[in-house]
Parts: sequence; structure tokens; C-alpha cells
Amino acid sequence: MLEVAVQAAGFLAAHATEPIRLGDVADHVGYSPFHLSRIFERHLGLPPGQFLSAHRFQHAKRLLLDSDDRIIDVCFAVGFTSVGTFTSRFASSVGVGPREFRRFPDALATEPPRPVSRPGGDRHGGVVTGVAHLSPGALAALGGSAAVYVGVFTRRAPRGAPVSGALLDDGGGFVLTGIPPGSYWLLAAALPGRADPLGQLLPEVGVSGHSPWPIRVTSSVPPVRRDVHLDLTPPWSAPVVVALPPLACGSARLEKTAAGRTASLTSGYAG
Repeated sequence: MLEVAVQAAGFLAAHATEPIRLGDVADHVGYSPFHLSRIFERHLGLPPGQFLSAHRFQHAKRLLLDSDDRIIDVCFAVGFTSVGTFTSRFASSVGVGPREFRRFPDALATEPPRPVSRPGGDRHGGVVTGVAHLSPGALAALGGSAAVYVGVFTRRAPRGAPVSGALLDDGGGFVLTGIPPGSYWLLAAALPGRADPLGQLLPEVGVSGHSPWPIRVTSSVPPVRRDVHLDLTPPWSAPVVVALPPLACGSARLEKTAAGRTASLTSGYAG
């Protein structure tokens, strides 16, 4: 069944900017839309529609930074028919709206990302600790230097700002605090540490990792210890569309996320 999910993912990735429907993918792999959706989410961690949107938003990010196209033109170019829907979903997934994302290269050139820990919203919440480990192949692909971001998210596929997150220092250790009680996924992504702002916002290779199962966090137990291992991601996998570098930029101000809150960051590593 994993092979079917991967085949469907490859088809979606290759046709992401086209007006593709679930039925088209189902026909391609020889399953009904209902069964394909169940297989896809079971093995890849998110529904086909969200997977498709992630690839569309990644393409939109590239158009926003590599061209002077209007937002409405970018919207149509990546397969959306409503600029309002595109803008709101882009903000929910990336963490900021398309206009603000377009301004990030200048902001990052002025104030490059540096190690920072962003606590969650519960002052008496739980804590997740661990160490991020990069595979040798991933580190080589990143040019020998990596900027590693770790966070806890309510879903396996990262969307918007994390509940609690950090840009790590060279030791790779993290302490995520202020996490409200609940079930979360620990997710990590690495970007080339020596890249310019465009290379940080649009990396040429994907390097990521996640906890193999959800983490249960409560405020009444010792910190949860969970290491995370990062490796190169296959080209068909869902890209990490969250705008990670601005999360560690002291001047960054994130727009309201899908959770309806505004996240802002202050500098200073607390790990």
C-alpha cells in the first residue's frame, strides 16, 4: 500500500499546478478516490488535498521571490481560482501572507536568523527536550553547515507557526517549553546554514524529520525526551512550506495563523 501512496504522491507533485482532481489521481493508481484517500493519509500523514496544496504553495513561494508577478497572477499560476482563498490558505500554511513573505529577503539580509527559542502560550505548560541528529548525507547536501529548526505542531504536516519552536545552536539540543496539554508531532527541518536569504527561504534540497508517533504533553509530568533524526526527503514528498527563517528573526512579525493567534518572536537563545 505504501507503493500506491508514493505513486499517487509522485503524480500529484508532477501535476501540482494543473487543475487536477482526486479522481484523476485515483484513476492513475487504479483505486477508488475513497480508498486512495485512506491509503494516502495512513502512509504519508496528510490527505491528498493538503499534500497538493503544499506543493502549490512551495511553487507560489518561488514565484513570489523570483518574479514581480502580481499576487493574483501567482494565485492562478499555481492552480487556485480565488485570490482570497489562495491568500488565506497561504498564510495558514506558510505562517504569513504572500505580500509579507515577499518582503522577507530584505528583512533577513538586515537581520539574519540566529538561535532562538520560542515558548508556547501556556506559562505552566509541558516541556519537550531532545537532540536533532543530521544524517551525513543530509549535512553534505546542505554544504556542511545546517540551520536546524525544531517545533511541535498539532498535525504531522507542519502548518503555520509551531506551538513551540526553536532554531538550534551547533550542539543540536532543544528545550521546547510552554506547551499546552495535548497531543503533538515533533517536526524538524534543516536549511543550508551558509545560504543567502533566498537560499534560506527556498532551499534547493529538502531535509526534514519527525517523531514516528505523536507526543503526549501534560504539565504535571517531567519533560518529554524525544530525539529527532533528519535526512534528505524524496522529491515527491510534501515540502516544508512554513517560512522557517523569519521565525528566528527578531524583527519578524507573523500574521494571524489558522489558530487565530498572532505570533511574534524575540531574540535570545533559551535552550
